[in-house]
Amino acid sequence: MEHFEDENPFDTEPERVNSEESSAFKVNLSEPSSPPLQALRLPSSPTGTNSTRPPFPSPGSHRQPQAYKSDYCCTRDQWLHSGEDVEILIIDAQKTSLNSTTPYITYVLKSGNAHAQHRYSEFESLRSNLVRLYPTLIIPPIPSKQTIGDYAVKQAKAKEDAAMIARRKRMLQTFLNRIARHPILSNEHIFHRFLDGEVSWTEVLHSPPISQLPTNALKAPAHNPTDQNASSAYSALPNPSATHTLRRPDQRFLDSEIFTSKFASHLNGPMEKVTRRSMKRWSDYAHDHAELGAALNGFSLNETGPLSASIEKTGQAVDATYMSTTQLLQELEQNWAEPLHEYSQFANIIKKLLVYRHQKHVQYEMTQENLDAKREQLDELEKSEREARRLEEALGRGRVTGYGGARREEDGSPPEEADGEENPEPRPEPDSSYLPPHPGPSPLRRRAPGMGFLNALSYTLHGMMDVDPATARRNGITKSRETISQLEDALHLSAQDLKYASSTIQADLDRFQRQKVADIREMTIAMAKSHRDWCKKNLEAWEEAKREIDQIPDHPNRMQAQTSDKTTSAAAGPSLNGTTEPSNAADTH
Repeated sequence: MEHFEDENPFDTEPERVNSEESSAFKVNLSEPSSPPLQALRLPSSPTGTNSTRPPFPSPGSHRQPQAYKSDYCCTRDQWLHSGEDVEILIIDAQKTSLNSTTPYITYVLKSGNAHAQHRYSEFESLRSNLVRLYPTLIIPPIPSKQTIGDYAVKQAKAKEDAAMIARRKRMLQTFLNRIARHPILSNEHIFHRFLDGEVSWTEVLHSPPISQLPTNALKAPAHNPTDQNASSAYSALPNPSATHTLRRPDQRFLDSEIFTSKFASHLNGPMEKVTRRSMKRWSDYAHDHAELGAALNGFSLNETGPLSASIEKTGQAVDATYMSTTQLLQELEQNWAEPLHEYSQFANIIKKLLVYRHQKHVQYEMTQENLDAKREQLDELEKSEREARRLEEALGRGRVTGYGGARREEDGSPPEEADGEENPEPRPEPDSSYLPPHPGPSPLRRRAPGMGFLNALSYTLHGMMDVDPATARRNGITKSRETISQLEDALHLSAQDLKYASSTIQADLDRFQRQKVADIREMTIAMAKSHRDWCKKNLEAWEEAKREIDQIPDHPNRMQAQTSDKTTSAAAGPSLNGTTEPSNAADTH
């Protein structure tokens, strides 16, 4: 896996400057992201390992020092943050049918002096709700469900498969301990209640904060999706697709997506194939030695004396190889194959986490685009309103001029004449200046040539709909201003969410990278130790078999052959050069 290190975007210091290529970080927010990022930027310090603990999750350099706490929410919280190297254990798996018509398996948890029992579906609900409560954190995986093929092959025996139950016990225990050692998830009271055997999990699922979770996480605050006092502007945020293209993507997260995809494909491709093939060959090797050992032990009964004992000892050595190989298979399964599968799940989890951050970034850009479009629309409406007012003012001045001649005529003064002639058109009455919004031609509006029909049709349609164009235009301006105000608030919230999500996800990716390096180190060390122990056990067994074989006396035929060889050598006389020559002169040439 060395070729991944050069491309690894996570293997950097936690404190970094935000990318200037990201449009989100060019938004000048008056408020800092909440909660503050310092809660995630804890310096790492290695801790000592406990020889009795399981190797995973590794207590390596990824471990964060527990922050000092004085306000514990419960006894489980106090136990988790006691400063000791705590370990959650799954000590048993029991078959029960309590509150159910069909039997199922419950797993017995032990955390300090507390015991709790949970079935697999409750572990699954715990993880799914933690994902919804913390959309910017890497929530550890749980073992995968059995496939339909497993149920088809094993049918009713599938749930009772001992190997599957043992595997789930190990991986569910790893899941709980990863949460217990997370700097943020370990403080979640829902997790504490899960460890407490006196609390009904059904009650937890139907009480806050789980009951307050929104249906759409993208329209809720990234730092607290259950915030009941969240701004109503969140409802104005768009719901983007995961495949929507960003106009100005953040290069850091593009690199993260590329690296995660390569890491996942490597784990699911060459690593999985090699591991599966190696496990298959070790299994066949153990099976062959089991059959060979049984055959040798049976064959030893047909012989007597030292030969029988040596054959029996050889069969025992073969049996020891079978047993040590079986032990090696179990250790490889627990310390290599299962962690590899877990990290394959981690890769998919990180992909979904980056998709959430991508959607938040798209949401910000779409809100900005909607705001710009609404502002342009408002500018057009305001421009139309100004032109309409100027037109009304011009028409109003024309009406005032026309009514002045009518007043002079009533006062006895001669009416104005155009070019020495009387005005052929009658003057309107003073009280007839009001223009009703009724369809029909306006007596004071002059139509442009060729536009009479369209103007009349538009005026008629407005009258049929009982809509005043001026009123509709003013209502549109008012609504546009309200929408712009809401979009401005939504843009501010979206930028703040994006800023928080980017910093929090990057910090958790850095923590995960340190954890991954420590775990892979433990995996390789565990594999080396398993092979070393396998070699030691086999060497001891076969050395005992060799000592037993050396005690077998030579066969009589072999003794006669050795005697004749010695006689022939003694009959040969020494030669001048110190070598033996044949005693028979006829054989010389």
